[in-house]
Amino acid sequence: MSQEQRDRLETLKRVQDGVMTQRRGAELMGMSERWVRELVGRMEEVGDAVVVHGLSGRSSNRRIDADVERKAMEVLRTPDWQDFGPTLASEQLGRIHGIAVSRETVRKWMVGAGMWKPGRRRQGEVHVWRPRRSGYGELVQWDTSDHDWLEGRGERIQLVAMVDDATSQTWGRFVSRDGTRENMGVLREYLERHGRMVEVYTDRDSMFAVARRSSENERERVQADRVTQIGRALRELGIGWIAAGSPQAKGRVERHFRTDQDRLVKQMRLAKVDTLAGGNQFLESEYWPEWNAKFARPAAGFANLHRPVEGMDLESILSHVEQRVVGNDYTISWGGRLFQIGHGDIVPGMRRQGVRVELRLDGTLWVRHQGRTFAVRECGARPEACTAVPAAPPARKDHNRGGRSHWMDGFFDRPGPALWQAVRDSNGTK
Repeated sequence: MSQEQRDRLETLKRVQDGVMTQRRGAELMGMSERWVRELVGRMEEVGDAVVVHGLSGRSSNRRIDADVERKAMEVLRTPDWQDFGPTLASEQLGRIHGIAVSRETVRKWMVGAGMWKPGRRRQGEVHVWRPRRSGYGELVQWDTSDHDWLEGRGERIQLVAMVDDATSQTWGRFVSRDGTRENMGVLREYLERHGRMVEVYTDRDSMFAVARRSSENERERVQADRVTQIGRALRELGIGWIAAGSPQAKGRVERHFRTDQDRLVKQMRLAKVDTLAGGNQFLESEYWPEWNAKFARPAAGFANLHRPVEGMDLESILSHVEQRVVGNDYTISWGGRLFQIGHGDIVPGMRRQGVRVELRLDGTLWVRHQGRTFAVRECGARPEACTAVPAAPPARKDHNRGGRSHWMDGFFDRPGPALWQAVRDSNGTK
């Protein structure tokens, strides 16, 4: 019998003996006077057991069968599940094995088996909280996580993720390396699915920001307006760019990656994912729909500020762009190779004119000139530059001899007279 039950029994006995009124007893025990009269009447039949619940000591009708618990613990003891926490274990037991049990039930089982150690969560460092944006697509945080996503089962891959600041709706892809081309590819998929966001929030990686030169200050760097390939593409798309000053500034995507590095790694382990293509298929078909449904806010509750991309040439914008000059033979140089402009694409006045050259995501090379875009074909390697020989001055011709004069040949080789002889000859004396 618990202490609460002992206190109730003492109060009922005082009511039964007339020392306390039924109203006062009901107030002390937090029940109605009618129920106090009922309990006092039962005391004559069952005695002190009147304060003990009739189901006390009996198994609950909702108790989980022992076979279900045994099956669940067998799964949790396998190597693939050894580092699962109660929350993720409860979700995956229901999804994969059909064992629908609550997180708290799984936690109790794991604690009883010594597989989980309960403890208080420590308070981490507190940073200034920045409120979410008010519109869906108003700001998208964009970052890459370099992690052992496949746990050594395949090649080293990286996760590029784009997280909406207002709703936490997420889209991302696995890439082989964190480069400009790969990030442009992820951006293109996002644009085709959702449209153009208003602004993106990234770190100061070299693919987003041009480093300040040693000879210039920050103001001069801003005035120089030098942009990277991604910066140029964002400008042509009409998307603003905000550079984060620290990892904590883009905390939403950083916290997202911590969750992914726990949940995504384990779920891909259970799904036997071991390739980049398999990882992207798992993200698109299973992980992102589940993550957005569980952790993100419904986008329908926010104003959708994404803008359409119809009428924009994404292939041209999301490419590596440089300026080149057309040669006299209607060729351009790119990467040490010569590319020929087709006869049908040549227009008057094109030679010695600047053109925009685009190396697109599919590896093809295109040229844009006066609003026209056309492909070029490779025509060979660029000829190596040779050492220029300075041109000799034109030879003076002797018309009497029909060619070059030779009257000076050997002139300085002939011995001259002594000085006294030269003076005597000049004076005309002997």
